[in-house]
Amino acid sequence: MSEKVVDFSKTSGKPIRCRAAVAREAGEPLVIEEVIVAPPKSGEVRIKIICTSLCFSDVTFWRLKVPPAYFPRILGHEAVGVVESVGEDVHGLTPGDTVLPIFLPDCGECTDCQSKKSNLCSKFPFHVASLMPRDGTSRFTDLKGEALYHFIYVSSFSEYTVVDVASVTKIDPAIPPNRACLLSCGVSTGVGAAWKTANVEPGSTVAIFGLGAIGLGVAEGARLCGATKIIGVDVNPDKYELGKKFGVTDFVNSKDCGDKSVSQVIREMTDGGADYCFECVGLASLVHEAYASCRKGWGKTVVLGVDKPGSQLNFSSFEVLHSGKSLMGSLYGGLKPKSDIPILIQRYLDKELELDKFVTHEVNFEDINKAFDLLLEGKSLRCVIWMDK
Repeated sequence: MSEKVVDFSKTSGKPIRCRAAVAREAGEPLVIEEVIVAPPKSGEVRIKIICTSLCFSDVTFWRLKVPPAYFPRILGHEAVGVVESVGEDVHGLTPGDTVLPIFLPDCGECTDCQSKKSNLCSKFPFHVASLMPRDGTSRFTDLKGEALYHFIYVSSFSEYTVVDVASVTKIDPAIPPNRACLLSCGVSTGVGAAWKTANVEPGSTVAIFGLGAIGLGVAEGARLCGATKIIGVDVNPDKYELGKKFGVTDFVNSKDCGDKSVSQVIREMTDGGADYCFECVGLASLVHEAYASCRKGWGKTVVLGVDKPGSQLNFSSFEVLHSGKSLMGSLYGGLKPKSDIPILIQRYLDKELELDKFVTHEVNFEDINKAFDLLLEGKSLRCVIWMDK
């Protein structure tokens, strides 16, 4: 990582004045302004962000007008940076270390974090957090002294941020920053869902509902796992050519199935149903369609998409009993950040995991609103935002 060496001794333990892109009102352009970032408290790390990428979850909560939306807020959660300073009781991290701040905590101490069966920390349960997890306060204030809300433990749309040590993963600085940041959320979620949650087997068949960045991450993960048929399902026919770059072998346009349902089409294509189905959009109706597309007996449906609050699924007990299928959720692709992310980074460095093709645009921090426009217009998969380039 070609980040120049910085002497952080002058700022350690002191408030830092820096730039941040602040969401002042729902759906309004972010405002680049100066903010004050407090020093880290016990169990916390202050990070100098090198670059951040825009995930659709940022857009979702930027638009949202009711809780868990809070304003003014510093959004952003896909990023890479270097440790500027650490608070008390922080071990294994020192200033200058290259790190990923990751929204899913990995404390390494609770039963879940010590088990290979789960990535859902019990000490710091994930929620759409707006403040620091240990004391429920903010480390950001504007120049008028008003507190600014955090976003899911990260808040990377700021030149400096404070993150709990449970949400910080030290990484190999050999990986370029504009690739490393992708592993903080979307790409890791998709790849991990195929690799860790579903455990896709060589020679298996996969159906992916929604070919956005997460769905294409699933395709990349399924390709790495050796799946032989990877079916992409989307309403945009252009996604087929794009999907081929990520391992998609077949395509179903859900608007062009005639009098058949998507699940009927997929069952015919796979001689009874796909071994693994992934819902990557966030619609209850698509979860049902994915479940119906799975093969009886061993089919596995994995839910990755975030639906609106209160959305319900409705399955008949007869169907569940007689089909023998399984349905599961996958937060952050089932990955345990501190042990699995270094593996993905090594696979990138070994030229196995192809992160490069996910980056379609790069902009300077001053142009962060352009990144939002590109994503909303459907022109970008991942837009990398450089803090200082």
